Amino acid sequence: MNHYRTKNITYKNEDFGFSVKIPEDYAQTMLPEDLNHPLNLQFLPSEHERYKDGLVDPLQEVSTTTPPGLLHKYPHRVLLTLTQACAIHCRYCFRRHFPYTDENPFKNLNLILEYITKDESIHEIILSGGDPLMLSNQKLKKLFDALKKISHIKTIRLHTRMPMIVASRIDSFIQSLPKKYDFWQWVVVLHINHDSEFNVENNDALHQLSQNHFTVLNQSVLLKGVNDNLKALVDLSNALWKRKVLPYYLHQLDPVKQGMHFKVSDEVAKSLYQQLQGSLPGYLVPKLAQEIPGLKHKLLI
Repeated sequence: MNHYRTKNITYKNEDFGFSVKIPEDYAQTMLPEDLNHPLNLQFLPSEHERYKDGLVDPLQEVSTTTPPGLLHKYPHRVLLTLTQACAIHCRYCFRRHFPYTDENPFKNLNLILEYITKDESIHEIILSGGDPLMLSNQKLKKLFDALKKISHIKTIRLHTRMPMIVASRIDSFIQSLPKKYDFWQWVVVLHINHDSEFNVENNDALHQLSQNHFTVLNQSVLLKGVNDNLKALVDLSNALWKRKVLPYYLHQLDPVKQGMHFKVSDEVAKSLYQQLQGSLPGYLVPKLAQEIPGLKHKLLI
């Protein structure tokens, strides 16, 4: 695992209760001097985080976790919060206050497997966190070997930033998953907000995913100062398509406490979306959506 462990970089300002975490190599090669650059705005603290508006649990996820470590918000699929660890901390993270210690699925794995086994309507397992690819290959294999005994599971979906932040994590084990467990469809959902996030290493990682029969999608968050303009959104969709990644969702910000300075109004979001539809073919236009607690699907805006 040493090849993808990350270290906290020292940041001179306050972290507002959410530690700054950026891999040193990424910080040195990717982060520019301009503090208002879209990358720095995503990953470095801002004085705006002093303002405590917003919600600790904006999606009311803790109340929907049954058993702890498993979220069953939508029909036919469940989500496992496998780890609190991420390769990088996004300042707008909707789980920045999430009680991961209480929601660790590995503490309740037998209960979770029993829950999934009993509900034959569950066809898809979403692995999230944190970032599921922060786990060792051994731990992931243990989980997959347990899940393969449940016949009604058809799809495994990984929500991860690792291919973009620590590209070496897409190693031979990860690349081999669709072949080793070929009875499942394999989906990777990336989180990329701006085309400046691409580099030589993560281009290769994305190539390896598509070459090894993963369906690769991307979901972005509409963020004030980062990508709240037409050019940024068009450039991102084109950059994704060039790398065989399909735009999936463009999310309105989840109203997380200390992250509300990233909020883009619904009016601006709708206007941008209309302009985006007129600038790209339909398959490159991500769906503009908002997640509403209690709703059985994402709300398209």
